[in-house]
Amino acid sequence: MTSPNLHPMINVAIKAARAAGAIINRAALDVESVRVSQKQVNDFVTEVDQAAEDTIIETLLTAYPGHAIWAEESGREHGAQDSEFVWIIDPLDGTTNFIHGLPIYSVSIALAVKGKIEQAVVYDPTRNDLFTATKGRGAFMNSRRIRVAKRTRLQECLISTGFPYRLEDDLNTYLRMMGDMMQRTAGLRRPGSAALDLAYVAAGFTDGFFELGLKPWDVAAGSLLITEAGGLVGNLSGDSDFLEQQECLAANPRIYSQMVNVVGKYSKFASAGEKATVRANVGQLTNASAAAAATPASAAELPDAPF
Repeated sequence: MTSPNLHPMINVAIKAARAAGAIINRAALDVESVRVSQKQVNDFVTEVDQAAEDTIIETLLTAYPGHAIWAEESGREHGAQDSEFVWIIDPLDGTTNFIHGLPIYSVSIALAVKGKIEQAVVYDPTRNDLFTATKGRGAFMNSRRIRVAKRTRLQECLISTGFPYRLEDDLNTYLRMMGDMMQRTAGLRRPGSAALDLAYVAAGFTDGFFELGLKPWDVAAGSLLITEAGGLVGNLSGDSDFLEQQECLAANPRIYSQMVNVVGKYSKFASAGEKATVRANVGQLTNASAAAAATPASAAELPDAPF
């Protein structure tokens, strides 16, 4: 077993993540009593998100009062915002899972220095799994060095993703993208916590990940885990400058390029020709769906009853 030579800043981040995890685990024992509010349709926040975030910020700023904070719930209102050290925090990534009692969620904490991610912690409080990375020192899970999977053929790979859930999301485009990927892989999974999805790619549990609509706090820590584990991370076009572009794709280098070949045309940075092809295909899908919805099925066309 290899033990990471921990940087002082990562130790503080670990302390913050574990403190947040303790709050989350206590609340999970009686999740039905947790107060929930809705930021927008299908975008939930709980008192647990708030309490976990408060604990993380307090822990970080006690150790580093001159640092800046960029957090999901409180934005940039804490810390010294002119600092070149910025902690990027998601206190509970997977809130919808948490609300339903599905034990797949995580705490994500990253430190950006002059715009580059240098420290990363993703903590799964239900399994007590701790993923850490310091730039240039490798990625670890529970003090054991991790590497991305070695598969080289996309059709043998297990890929994770996230489904659209906001009203403004382009569902038909996403259906096309997932359909393209499903046909070329061994399986597609949707666990529900992007930070944990990226940690799992870093650990080799899955071979790749892609999703649209993600915020920097969803992917900041996970992106460093990926690169320190020997993988690549970027937008759907393969560009590594992706953090604020709301597109994320990650895998080992061989699978990464194959995934870009499949979903790159769906990137907002795709060429005009690629975008036109996608629009035409999505238009056909939309028209077919509308026609199907407008045509009542006859009794003979209805499927057999499931009993």
